[in-house]
Amino acid sequence: MYRYSLEQKVCNIGGVKVGGQPGENAPLLISSMFQKGDTLIESRKDRKFNKKEAEERIHEMERLSQETGVPGMVAMVANKADEMKVYVDFFTSVTDMPFAIDMWVQKPRVEAARYIAELGLQDRFLYNSITPWDEDIEAQVAEIKELGIKHIVVQAFDVEDMGPRGRPKSLHKLLPVVEKGNFESILVDTAVMGLPLTAFSLIGNRLVKEEFGLPVGCAPSNGTYMYLKAAEEKGKRHFPSMDAAIEAITAMGSDFIFYGPMTGSSRVFPAVAAAISLLATWAYDEGAALPSEGHPLNLLFPDVVEQLSK
Repeated sequence: MYRYSLEQKVCNIGGVKVGGQPGENAPLLISSMFQKGDTLIESRKDRKFNKKEAEERIHEMERLSQETGVPGMVAMVANKADEMKVYVDFFTSVTDMPFAIDMWVQKPRVEAARYIAELGLQDRFLYNSITPWDEDIEAQVAEIKELGIKHIVVQAFDVEDMGPRGRPKSLHKLLPVVEKGNFESILVDTAVMGLPLTAFSLIGNRLVKEEFGLPVGCAPSNGTYMYLKAAEEKGKRHFPSMDAAIEAITAMGSDFIFYGPMTGSSRVFPAVAAAISLLATWAYDEGAALPSEGHPLNLLFPDVVEQLSK
């Protein structure tokens, strides 16, 4: 088990703890909603979607989170700020969960953040994300700082060094600008570029935590859903178990995980809960304290915790 000598930052986003030493806190699971191909969407142009089914998915995720002890969050996907406003209004009307936006272009992303700030939702909002490809990172940081945005994701990736060590190299370039925002939470996404290459992100996670002590994570779903898209029928039948396995492996070295469409919640939450219970037990054997109440190890395996406590 890898323990970090550097103090590890633990962030609090809407009451959810993110970060820390391995096994200390369950990773935050972030799903996608309203992404391209989401069956909830009835007409993106008219901003119409199946609200009943959307609410059911959100409440299922809440239930799974409560049952497993693994925290959850939803990242809503949109291309334009006015579209995102519709989704934010809906989401905040049906749940108190923290939430994120997922917008590729800087200008509408900042516009959406401005609307969210007007609603006074900064405490439970994760700004996703500042990337190396943004057109003006310094101006973006200044704008969202002015809005009182507290929690952000920074994507660390170096196009000239796509190996694991390119992630901290990229962060070295981004952090001096990002830190001008005085954000309470900086989460580092180590950019998954393919299923086997998830390994590079996990190594990058370790390197970032080792050097910076920041919460780190990635989107293994980028790799698994690429596989699904390219797979033949036999491969598609194997996808649910393969996806759950990759998410669970990723949980062993991540503080947060973007796990893809909400339709995967029922397999991902239990898989991650089992993996993080193993991780916490492993850490305990190497001298760490047992995790706090509400951790998957305590919720799912109280007999084991009682045995270890004696």
